[in-house]
Amino acid sequence: MSDFDAIVVGSGCAGAIAAYELASAGKSVLVVERGNFAGAKNMTGGRLYTHAISQVFPDFEEEAPLERRITHERISMMAPDANFTVDFTSDDMLVSGQDSYSVLRGSFDSWLADKAEAAGAEFIFGIPVEELVKEGGRVVGIKAGEDEISADVVILCDGANSLLTESAVGFKRPKGDTMAVGIKQVIELPASVIEDRVLANEGEGAAWLFVGDATKGHVGGGFAYTNKESVSLGIVATISDLATSDTPIYQMLEDMKAHPAIAPLIRGGRVVEHSGHMVPEGGRDMMPPLVADGVILAGESAMMCVNLGYMVRGMDYAIAAGMHAGRSAVAALDAGDTTAAGLTGYVQALEGSFVLKDLEQFKRFPHFMESTTRLFNEYPVLVRDAMNTLFVVDGSPVAPLKKSLVPLVRKVGVMNLVKDLWKGMKAL
Repeated sequence: MSDFDAIVVGSGCAGAIAAYELASAGKSVLVVERGNFAGAKNMTGGRLYTHAISQVFPDFEEEAPLERRITHERISMMAPDANFTVDFTSDDMLVSGQDSYSVLRGSFDSWLADKAEAAGAEFIFGIPVEELVKEGGRVVGIKAGEDEISADVVILCDGANSLLTESAVGFKRPKGDTMAVGIKQVIELPASVIEDRVLANEGEGAAWLFVGDATKGHVGGGFAYTNKESVSLGIVATISDLATSDTPIYQMLEDMKAHPAIAPLIRGGRVVEHSGHMVPEGGRDMMPPLVADGVILAGESAMMCVNLGYMVRGMDYAIAAGMHAGRSAVAALDAGDTTAAGLTGYVQALEGSFVLKDLEQFKRFPHFMESTTRLFNEYPVLVRDAMNTLFVVDGSPVAPLKKSLVPLVRKVGVMNLVKDLWKGMKAL
């Protein structure tokens, strides 16, 4: 007889919610988290789309440690000496189920763990899971520290840099062009200052993404999310491309903080957190098998993340995957079959949900980003020069707009512009 019905490795969004679902169904479940507390190792900086979490906790807004409701979508093309920003607001962004919040994962993940623990899950913190225990190719438990702990099913939610997925499902370490490294700082500021600087009402804030000079023209981008009394500011860049950069990523972040578009936002702030993390960016094509005998993969362990340049998503995928993993594990345990065939309900649930449908829809986009380097070099400069043509007045006679703009487009190449636009549309 197994020690537990289920063991969950990792207490992020996917892991805690999987444990909550299992415990709520009366199953014995152990969560093993290598951090000293839930969220200790998580640096996501940090936006929660509410549609997924509301399926698990309908009243989450009343008790979850949310930061600010996102009411401003900002996208910038950043040149070294200029920045062009689109600032979008809409009443549709305020509709329940369509809205989103900034979160700090330390407090948010701890809240999720508390919910799972209140439902009956047991937690062990500060211990890494070094390997899986297998019998005849089937996962039957884990080895943590000096102990081997058995379970009828193990759910892996231990992040993008999982040490266990190869043993579980034969998933090899991903290549550098499918992974990114993220670096983030949390910069403390008074709430009223944040609201004044992003032109937001009390309790509201902005999600701001940058492409171009934030990564010195390399594949990736910058981000800023406003919290209640801080700003999460960071950079994500593809590892293989970053390896060719003369500027290390930590210096990219410092330069971004000094950029005229960013410096006023964080002026007078105090850095209270600095962290780094690997991020999967290969999309659907890099995902491992989601189940094998005795094991399920969810969240970043299953590479469930999408970076579209104008939008970054991962938490809602992890939450939905954790929910389906927990519920499917319950069904398999009740049926007495936790083989890969018995756990296939999890895959079917994801295939019928937004998770795998989205990842399938956008599976060509990572290649588009990687192969279209003009997005990070020529286009931000083109936009800068075009905006200077429109807005800089120096007393010289104004030339016809066509005469001013056409030479700028020709620098990039009209056909290059058309081809990149067409490739982007196909990828989306």
